[in-house]
Amino acid sequence: MPVISAPHAFNEGRLYIDLRSIFGRSLYLKCEGFNFAGSIKLKAANEMVETAEREGVLTPDSILVESSSGNLGVALSMIAASKGYRFLCVTDSRCNLSTRLLMEALGSEVHIIADLDANGGFLGRRLDYVRALCASDDRYVWLSQYTNPGNWRAHYRTTAPEIAQEFPRLDVLFVGAGTTGTLMGCARYFRERRRPVRIIAVDSVGSVSFGGKPGRRMIPGLGMSMRPPLLDESYVDEVIRVEEVDTIRACHRLARRGFLFGGSTGTVVSGAMDWLARHDTRGLTAVAIAPDLGERYLDTIYQANWLQGLYGDDLLDSEEVTTGPRGAEPLPRTPGRRPKPQEGTA
Repeated sequence: MPVISAPHAFNEGRLYIDLRSIFGRSLYLKCEGFNFAGSIKLKAANEMVETAEREGVLTPDSILVESSSGNLGVALSMIAASKGYRFLCVTDSRCNLSTRLLMEALGSEVHIIADLDANGGFLGRRLDYVRALCASDDRYVWLSQYTNPGNWRAHYRTTAPEIAQEFPRLDVLFVGAGTTGTLMGCARYFRERRRPVRIIAVDSVGSVSFGGKPGRRMIPGLGMSMRPPLLDESYVDEVIRVEEVDTIRACHRLARRGFLFGGSTGTVVSGAMDWLARHDTRGLTAVAIAPDLGERYLDTIYQANWLQGLYGDDLLDSEEVTTGPRGAEPLPRTPGRRPKPQEGTA
């Protein structure tokens, strides 16, 4: 029986879902949302905070500050509350309302950036605000998830070994690309041990992490509006880009079978299934990492008016959309005002 005294001391890392019965192809989904922060970001947050404490960067008078689209902000809010630090999360208008409220419930302050930067995203503005804040008061400590090696080290030490232990004959690993901490940590682990694992990065269309033109992205989590400083493409075998409509369809298809996951997970699953459909998978062992759960997306990905306003009626008519029990008639849609789209990238 686990007994803990701090919320970050618990994290279930051995739960996998076999998606064959849902998608018709074998894929083991590693579920990383079963902790008190609700996402894989707990690992990076804990690693970065503990390193800063060991190095004397964090003191009792410090105020943690970080730029986050949501999940890392929640993880840091939880850790800060547990350890007695003040925390300010700098996010943007795409951050889910439930995520903002959760951070505030944990005692954190949330600052929302609403202006787009020169690249058509919010990240540049968020980082400018954090830099100005740190320059104004030396009590602020910025962990900088985008450049902090503790971000990838967390997954080198935990996520990758967990997968390797359960799947000694792993062939393909699908990892979502945001800051690329999870991607780089796992890729480095398998490369250094000379394991013949094919590393597939899954990114969002509109992200510029691996090059290309920036585009509108409304689902927070994966993707960047700048090249991730932690990224080393020599460790990546292939990149798959997923349209947001396909992210949403994957989320709803999972929900129709009782598995409520977040947008990052929907993106990874959609990209993985696309790759598996184009390759000979006989005898292939494939794993994908599910970074988050779906409760924080109830007012976006799982909300009919939000979907209609941004993506139109055709998406809602898809069989993957959650309309009721399998085999039942679609539930009537709730009338309401469609939200005005807000463009931007994480």
